[in-house]
Amino acid sequence: MRFRRRVMVTGVAAACVVAGVVVAVVPTLDGSDRTPAAATEAGASTEGGDVNSTDAPPAASPRPGSRAGSSPGTAPRPVTVPTRPAATIAKGSPASVSYLRERYALGPQEAARRLALQELSAPLAERLAKEFPGEYGGMWLDQAAGGVLTLAATDVVPVTAAVSGVPDAAHVRVVPVRHSLRELTDAAARLATALDAAAGTDVVVDQQTNEVLVLTGDRIATDDARLAGALATAGVPARAQARIADTAVQKACDPRYCAKAPMRGGIRLDVPRDDGTVGGCTSGFNITVAGRSPYVLTAGHCVVGGRHQLVDRTWHQFLGPKVPVTVEAPNAGLAENAYPYDYAIMPYQPGASARWSSSGGGTTGLVNYWCVPDNPRCGSTGSRDVPITGHVPWSAVQTGWVVCATGAAYTPKAGEQYVDSGAGSGYLPGTRCGEIVGKSSGGIDVRICARPGDSGGPLFTETDGKALGILSHGDPGQGACTNPNERNSYAPVSTILDRANARTNNLMRIRLATRGVEAPVPR
Repeated sequence: MRFRRRVMVTGVAAACVVAGVVVAVVPTLDGSDRTPAAATEAGASTEGGDVNSTDAPPAASPRPGSRAGSSPGTAPRPVTVPTRPAATIAKGSPASVSYLRERYALGPQEAARRLALQELSAPLAERLAKEFPGEYGGMWLDQAAGGVLTLAATDVVPVTAAVSGVPDAAHVRVVPVRHSLRELTDAAARLATALDAAAGTDVVVDQQTNEVLVLTGDRIATDDARLAGALATAGVPARAQARIADTAVQKACDPRYCAKAPMRGGIRLDVPRDDGTVGGCTSGFNITVAGRSPYVLTAGHCVVGGRHQLVDRTWHQFLGPKVPVTVEAPNAGLAENAYPYDYAIMPYQPGASARWSSSGGGTTGLVNYWCVPDNPRCGSTGSRDVPITGHVPWSAVQTGWVVCATGAAYTPKAGEQYVDSGAGSGYLPGTRCGEIVGKSSGGIDVRICARPGDSGGPLFTETDGKALGILSHGDPGQGACTNPNERNSYAPVSTILDRANARTNNLMRIRLATRGVEAPVPR
């Protein structure tokens, strides 16, 4: 493998504490100082004292695509990224801590350290992409290798120097790759244009393999005559891959009951079909349209397909008390059934909005965090509402993140008045946590148990309440969660919002309903 010439940098990479926030100051290629990110090191106090500084190698001239211009010796210009102590993150993320401890046989401090590093990774990735466009090649969190944040770079020297002052730098490594993330992203855009497809959904960047993937099976046919030529002239490693693996099985749309108002992610939605049967899904996230009207997001396959030619209405507990919830929107741009465009953005039925929007629902972003026996650490905090503070763009979601998902699937016991969702005896609805294991499908692949009836349910980060996706399909399975490697796939929230806004010409201003960062609301 060939690498471009190395570039050395001057100055000293240091980290200090400013107003209780760890600030990492690192040298730029132009001689000034850069602060890529700040985070609290696991187990370290942020009250007083300096973090040990690390000397960077001597300098040479900057490579093309890097910043240059200022003279050496410029005073440091620290930029802080607000972060929280590892202990605070762990306290608010008991199920994520439990997952790491059980999956990788860790102690509580090590699990907390890994979650702190995860929180640091997103702002660090954003800064590196901006400051080192010619060198930065991507990032992922490798849990199996010891909770190491792996950075890819075409030139490891300047990127290594840039992150040497970051808290927990001992668990940050830089590996050489041939192409920068900017090169791959530009190549993906060219490929998408050549194939009349969408960059970021039909043509994606795989940061771990340092290549571009063309996902076939939706807008790009497997036998597209243009495909071979486009791949051959991509200028970077590129290959075609089927959008959905042959083993993927869509979650069935059969019902499951859930909790009371306010509306939030994780509520049971029962959907009568054209043939008189009843299917069902799980609410994903609250949505606002035109800045004020409340809508509900769930999976598109719940209301779009051969058994859904009429206008679908959803209900809560269809067999009683049959509470009205949403109705299929007349605008065709608000629902699709083609992964990763598997979404339905639905307004409330007449009169239902007042009921479901009460007590903080409707245009407020909440997820129902419901404890189940196979989420053992959940008991320390109890079932609660998790405020949704925003969403993470699909391009920023990283393999190795620990995330949580909520579903409403259920098979009733004898005598219970609920429609069987097909979950199987022994499966209980609620919240489970696991790990992101891939993104090559154009969606988010996770190692979290799910069952028929969980479709549309939310995927989110427990640490900071960020929305990631809604359940679309996954490995087959029924009954209790016994397979630790079960894989399920989520349609990204950012992909859905971009797609729906584009299909409605951005006239409806479709947004995720959010709530400010605050303590979870106990029930």
